[in-house]
Amino acid sequence: MIDIRDNWRVALLVVFLLISAFALFSPTLAADDGGEGGNVAGGSNVTNLQYGLELSGGTRVRAPLVGVTAEGVDFGGDDTRTVEQNVAAELENASPADVIARSGGQPEQQSTAQPQSEPSNTVEVTAEGVTTDDLAAGLDAAGYAYEADGLREGVTETTRQEVVRILQNKINEAGLSGGTVQQVTTAQGDNYVLVEVPNQDASSVRDIVSERGTVVIEAYYPTENGSDYARDVVLQQDDFQSIGTAQEGDGGGAYVPVTVSESVAPEFQTAMQDTGLAQSGGTRCTYQADASSTEACLLLVVNGEVTNAFGMSPGLADSMRSGEWAGNPVFQLQTTNVSEAQEVSINLRAGALPAQLDFSQDSGGTTSYISPTQGADFRVNSLLTGIIAVLAVSGTVFARYRDVRVAAPMIVTALSEVIILLGFAAGIGYPLDLSVIAGFIAVIGTGVDDLIIIADEVMAEGQIDSRRVFQSRFRKAFWVIGAAAATTIIAMSPLAILSLGDLQGFAIFTILGVLVGVLITRPAYGDILRALTTVDR
Repeated sequence: MIDIRDNWRVALLVVFLLISAFALFSPTLAADDGGEGGNVAGGSNVTNLQYGLELSGGTRVRAPLVGVTAEGVDFGGDDTRTVEQNVAAELENASPADVIARSGGQPEQQSTAQPQSEPSNTVEVTAEGVTTDDLAAGLDAAGYAYEADGLREGVTETTRQEVVRILQNKINEAGLSGGTVQQVTTAQGDNYVLVEVPNQDASSVRDIVSERGTVVIEAYYPTENGSDYARDVVLQQDDFQSIGTAQEGDGGGAYVPVTVSESVAPEFQTAMQDTGLAQSGGTRCTYQADASSTEACLLLVVNGEVTNAFGMSPGLADSMRSGEWAGNPVFQLQTTNVSEAQEVSINLRAGALPAQLDFSQDSGGTTSYISPTQGADFRVNSLLTGIIAVLAVSGTVFARYRDVRVAAPMIVTALSEVIILLGFAAGIGYPLDLSVIAGFIAVIGTGVDDLIIIADEVMAEGQIDSRRVFQSRFRKAFWVIGAAAATTIIAMSPLAILSLGDLQGFAIFTILGVLVGVLITRPAYGDILRALTTVDR
């Protein structure tokens, strides 16, 4: 009978294999497939594994952000909004929405090896066609001093993080399951935003990520002379407390229910009274038919273009005129169809991008599409590559030892590492791509190398007479593989931490494989080898 106390490492390996099998095959951990009979994020119907773009098909977009930045700017006591307005007034191709002033940020190009300097005020311009020379001239004309070496192409880290967050929200709101957005940095220090969306064509993905998504509500109303019209912004995206989902209207069309923040509601209510929108009986808007002869309207302006215009119902107008509406500041944005309402909802809920993606080839922007058929071919080829690797390792090991007692446990133990790593990936929903598969193959190779070191050291002097002799030889071998594992982890750590795209997945699973090997599979192989080769067990 097997003594669990003497073979607890083998028992630990079995436990991890059972946990991995549960993570791989249990329906309770299966990703939501959206009711479409298959995981829309590139999953498998047999296992809970999630496949990345290369193994499932889809679109990858990589592009830098449009912008120039000045660091070390002296605001001269002005607040950031005033700085943005003053700088924008001096730039020909930029509006205040294209200028971002921030106070108290760390200089972007400061080396981590140097002591951190004092926080630096920054001014970013995210309009296309604005150069560092233009920004310098604008700051000079506005009267703001800046550091001579603080002008550079690109935006700040804060802006990049905000773009990543908003794009992820946009992708989620659009229902593109499995889409990911992240920052990546090249070896030359260039910063990019990487967007990957499985099972979507390139045009639809670019349409979503290229739209800046600036949405405002404007009041359009006749002036006192009655012949001219004025347009005033009455609501911005930050003024909404909640944005509902697109819904079909009872009488046709669609709408998006919105709730205005309590702090903004009284001001908006007053604006509706002053502009005539909240007049008795409401207003009938004919802006899209004839903008020069319409009653007062609310305009929905997306990216500077009027997409919808609508009047105000008598009931809403009455509640605003009486002042009751501010106590329950809810109304509806009317659209002609559900898809249009959904687009409005996405823009409002996700927020406006502080900077646009630059898709030009000169900037290094790229868009690639992998068809689902090609992704399926990659999966098959990856599986064949893994099988070939296992067969090659198995044949080499058996040819080396000519002893099934040594070779068979070695192959089983090496494959156990892969199963554990697959279970880990399925458990956390990490998408498998070609770089991760390469990491698995590297784990098989380094794992068998370590097991060969153990077998050679233990079997070097022939038959093992006692457990004490076996343990002594095993410790010598384990010190060697432990040192090799530490070296691998140290070498791979920068790749796992830095945002270097595909290399990150390779490094993460290589490190995990090394840790699983040193802590679980290598000790278990030692117990198995001892039980099979030691005379005095």
